[in-house]
Amino acid sequence: MPFNIPIALTFFRLFLLPVFVVIFYLPYSWAPFVAAFVFWLAAVTDALDGYAARKLKQSTRFGAFLDPVADKIMVTTALVLLVAEFNNIWLTLPALFMIGREIVISALREWMAEIGKRGAVAVSWIGKYKTAAQMIAIIGLIWKPNDLLTYTAFGLFYIAAVLTFWSMLSYIRAAWGDLTSESGN
Repeated sequence: MPFNIPIALTFFRLFLLPVFVVIFYLPYSWAPFVAAFVFWLAAVTDALDGYAARKLKQSTRFGAFLDPVADKIMVTTALVLLVAEFNNIWLTLPALFMIGREIVISALREWMAEIGKRGAVAVSWIGKYKTAAQMIAIIGLIWKPNDLLTYTAFGLFYIAAVLTFWSMLSYIRAAWGDLTSESGN
């Protein structure tokens, strides 16, 4: 297995996962801030590992596999914890949609790679904005420092949900010809 700085950052993000979960459940007044900080740190390492891989020319197949896995596990974990904590339909439905989108797009990318057209469903600018809005919203919903920021985080969460839908449609549109073609399979 290759080991380099980007992969180390991805492993660090995976290490942060149980730390995040434990802190999230701690019954102390400082726990939401620290849990939000740990999630923020994981989000920063997600941005840094891709940047480092390109800048240091340390891109590897293993890193390309592990990075999105670590990201999806961290975001899905945070969404599940938030759904349980808020216990309302207004957070549950967009969270389920976000998780569902990740499953659909992962399956679509795997299938497109299988037919040799992985590049047709590469990450787009919509996906990058969706990720940024989603990460900031999740941080705000974990921390909940006051009502204004919590409502702002909810608003951003809904913006992320709209971008999630838009990006999913964009990916499906890019692959539609191959998805509906009956030749070759």
